[in-house]
Amino acid sequence: MSRLEDRLRDALHAGTAEIEPAADLFARVQRSVADDRRRRRWRARVAGSTAAGAAVLAAVLLLVTDRRNGEWIMDWWIFEVLVTALLVGIAVLLGPFIKRFGKGYAAEVFRSNPGTGKSFIVLTDVAYYLIFTAYILFTAKFDPPSDWGDTVSAGQVQYGLARVGGILLIIGVLHGLNLLILPIIGRLLTLNRRLDQQMRELSARDLSSRDFRQDEFDQPE
Repeated sequence: MSRLEDRLRDALHAGTAEIEPAADLFARVQRSVADDRRRRRWRARVAGSTAAGAAVLAAVLLLVTDRRNGEWIMDWWIFEVLVTALLVGIAVLLGPFIKRFGKGYAAEVFRSNPGTGKSFIVLTDVAYYLIFTAYILFTAKFDPPSDWGDTVSAGQVQYGLARVGGILLIIGVLHGLNLLILPIIGRLLTLNRRLDQQMRELSARDLSSRDFRQDEFDQPE
């Protein structure tokens, strides 16, 4: 082994000798392993739920579809009910799914007023569900239009896809606006809270100074 290699080895050993392991290293490793297990279980649940949903949907389609003259036929109202149920499922499941990944973002935005942040998020969720419900009711059909038949046609399928695309667009736009507006609202709430605190401090100082002057005035000469 050359002298250069010896010096390099000694330098590396000297550098590693000064490094001390973190006190919470084992705990952090345990938390990382636990988080990885939770992610795997969550992915397994999502995959299982998706497979079960697809199986149920396929079974329902087989039950409500008839085969006549070599063609698969479905009554128009059945397709309408299925699309409406899909819209309700998207509104109920996709919103909390997106919210799950936005908890850390919301907590960072409202770190100075967590109570107000939680109330704001709850009210926002209520507003979202009201918008989703209104959209589903506005686009529902209780009687087939003139260009539809008694069975599912290409026009009805196109309308159903437009309904699904519409609610996905609404969800995306609302959550995108939420990402842009939340920091502004969090900043305004923080400034408002600081302003209230400063006003209370000024009021307390004024009251103290008034009491001090009153005490001086009341003292006998």
